[in-house]
Amino acid sequence: MAISYKDLGLVNTKELFEKAVAGGYAIPAYNFNNLEQMQAILLACVETKSPVILQVSSGARKYANATLLRNMARGAVEYVKELGYEIPVVLHLDHGDTFELCKDCIDNGFSSVMIDGSHHSYEENVALTKKVVEYAHAHGVTVEGELGVLAGVEDDVVAEESTYTRPEEVEDFVKRTGVDSLAISIGTSHGAHKFTPEQCTKNEDGILIPPPLQFEILEEIEKRIPGFPIVLHGSSSVPQDQVAIINANGGALKAAVGIPEEQLRKAAKSAVCKINIDSDGRLAMTAAIRKTFNENPGEFDPRKYLGPARESLKELYMHKNENVLGSAQKA
Repeated sequence: MAISYKDLGLVNTKELFEKAVAGGYAIPAYNFNNLEQMQAILLACVETKSPVILQVSSGARKYANATLLRNMARGAVEYVKELGYEIPVVLHLDHGDTFELCKDCIDNGFSSVMIDGSHHSYEENVALTKKVVEYAHAHGVTVEGELGVLAGVEDDVVAEESTYTRPEEVEDFVKRTGVDSLAISIGTSHGAHKFTPEQCTKNEDGILIPPPLQFEILEEIEKRIPGFPIVLHGSSSVPQDQVAIINANGGALKAAVGIPEEQLRKAAKSAVCKINIDSDGRLAMTAAIRKTFNENPGEFDPRKYLGPARESLKELYMHKNENVLGSAQKA
């Protein structure tokens, strides 16, 4: 029996994106796989009064179980009410790659889905995206499509090279598919190792600076589909303080470089109204856990290391909402 997202107290992205585009900010889209991650996301967004998109990858569904995730989403809405300030919550499938997966998520209470047909030919991408849109819209669910390919590795998403979005395709794609938002490729990428040292320059402090995002592509896309909601994937900044904590406590993250936050803030002031962040959260939690184990090697109570990890993640996401995405005080 199908379950509507409305029965879970969730919202879709339509009105949220309209407000974000008009207001010059981006809605945070944070991935979660477990309770502590979800708690941190909701605490951060309630405390900063930010709308939020809870993202679930196909890998997360396999890890946490689809039924448990659905009930976690129901609990998320109730938890937000208990925290004392109601924010809009979206439950979104990240990088759905088949119609069947998207349909299953829609039937299980997701309020938004992404169909990523970017690995297909253009015409196959159009056909697949249109099929998902038709089913989703019949259930009031919004759909995100993708044009262009992001390099990197994250969960089930793997690509060796990026392919920038072709602005001349976006108008046709949006018109023929009926999609509600569009993920584009302008230089972001998945994972914590987004750029090789050879692709970067060094500043006076010896810090690696990655190549800038291709804002001219974004600007051309905005001209062709003015006001249309644009999405950036692979937008973790890979905070070097978290990388340093990991490496100082037994880790081995070498040449981990992300997207500068000032570039993401610039993007959020445009038609980019959804920015995906996952790797930064993984880094913050891993840094806190490694530090706890290094300082207290005899610790075995999960609450004693997952608690600090949750707090570290909450602080990171509060910073993102307030200083990077501009979504604070927008709920």
